[in-house]
Amino acid sequence: MISTAGVILIAGFLAITVLLGFLGYKNTHSTADYLVGGRKMHPFVMALSYGATFISTAAIIGFGGAAAVFGLGIMWLTALNIFIGIFIAYVFFGTRTRTMGQNLDAHTFPELLGKRYGSQFLQNAAGFLIFFTMPLYAGSVIIGGITFIVQSTGIGYDTALLLFTVLVAVYVVFGGLKGVMYADAFQGAVMFCGMLFLLVYTYIQLGGFTEAHRALTEMKPDAIAVFGARGHLGWTSMPAAFSPFWWQLVSSIILGVGIGVLAQPQLVVRFMSVQSSRELTRALAPGAVFILVMTGTAYTVGALSNVYFMRAAGKISIAAAEGKTDSIMPLFITQAMPSWFIPVFFITLIAAAMSTLSSQFHTIGTALGRDVLENKIKIHTSPLLVNRICMCAGIVFSAGIAYILPRLYTGGTAIIAAGTALFFGICAAAFLPMYIGTLYLKCASRSAAIASFFSGITVSLFWILFVHEKEAAAIGLCTLLTGKAILFPMIAYVNPIVAALPVSAIVYGIVTANTNPVEEETVQKAFQGL
Repeated sequence: MISTAGVILIAGFLAITVLLGFLGYKNTHSTADYLVGGRKMHPFVMALSYGATFISTAAIIGFGGAAAVFGLGIMWLTALNIFIGIFIAYVFFGTRTRTMGQNLDAHTFPELLGKRYGSQFLQNAAGFLIFFTMPLYAGSVIIGGITFIVQSTGIGYDTALLLFTVLVAVYVVFGGLKGVMYADAFQGAVMFCGMLFLLVYTYIQLGGFTEAHRALTEMKPDAIAVFGARGHLGWTSMPAAFSPFWWQLVSSIILGVGIGVLAQPQLVVRFMSVQSSRELTRALAPGAVFILVMTGTAYTVGALSNVYFMRAAGKISIAAAEGKTDSIMPLFITQAMPSWFIPVFFITLIAAAMSTLSSQFHTIGTALGRDVLENKIKIHTSPLLVNRICMCAGIVFSAGIAYILPRLYTGGTAIIAAGTALFFGICAAAFLPMYIGTLYLKCASRSAAIASFFSGITVSLFWILFVHEKEAAAIGLCTLLTGKAILFPMIAYVNPIVAALPVSAIVYGIVTANTNPVEEETVQKAFQGL
């Protein structure tokens, strides 16, 4: 349980967060302020906000728990997070997104796509997709946050879900993107300090860097005894090539999240919030360091938790957590860390969850409010009010997902990592080919964008419902229609992104080559200054 001093510390953190949300509210005077921070955010604030939005409880709790199962091979995801999620994203996507967004007066990712391709239909479709799929990711983040709350305080899951969701809702609904980014920067700094201590203290607990990794390597027989049939070769080795574990690690975790980050709507809008491309360049270094410490710590500590639990209880991590992957990191923190660190990590984890959730709620709300209702239905009322109402709807939807998922997925399934990877993969298949074409192809075709969007979604949904075992078995539609849990057992562990993204890209290329490009006036306006 958390001490009185810890409660005071947590209350102080929450008070500062709410205050920053209030400052965002006071400084929000226009739609541009609410949606893109007035396009004048400081690069350091942008870097911390981008990183804090990117790294959530999904990374710390979900993927940290996954690292305890799969091992240090998951560190390839850290490499992709930095190279693709920071360097490629900032240099090759960010600067052009910022300039094109300003040229087209776009305030959201769907609006950028819609205006670039001259298609209101595409903007509406993208808005609907985000509103109805991002709650899967948001729900996973909520689960990660309240899992530790339940573990460290003893309050019930449903109570923690209600309190936590309401708290985040208060400052994101009223503060807009300014409030979100102010709070993100503060929460990102808290996360960085908390995770850095976690890494250092873990190594101290296990006898230092060399001793800790030697002990983990020597536990290879334990890994093979438990997971060997699925391809596990030890926590310091990659799984056997093309084994079930290899497909889960490489296709779902490394590729799904590592590539999918480029098409994340809540991250793309960050590029539109700064004043110039030079600001993005200045944000590159702090963004990379932040991602390295956050993900590197979570994945390393997750894997090394096996050494701790073997010494303390004679069990590997998954056994100590009674088969629940998402409980491994909370259990490790409460047992291995000093008691005074529990409230500190509580704040770290809540900061991670709140920073990501606030951005997700903002994106979910604007997807429906800005990208669908304002333009399609033409509601004659305050745009800010419309977006705030839509955010509330998205928050309720996300909380519902967080309530349902643990009841749908049982038996120790890594819910957080699975939900995150699934959403990232859907975004990559639906958006990435057309997003690249948006930024770099003057010959880009409206028909190609629409065809790519729907082909990516169609293949993703088919794979989820009929091929990928984890989702297909839980949903049960394949069983209902065919009498089989999945259609193709040989590829049951292959993530949807492996099939959907190539199909989407191929369709985009073929249709672009055989249809007329967007009107010249739109192209010239979009590419002005690029």
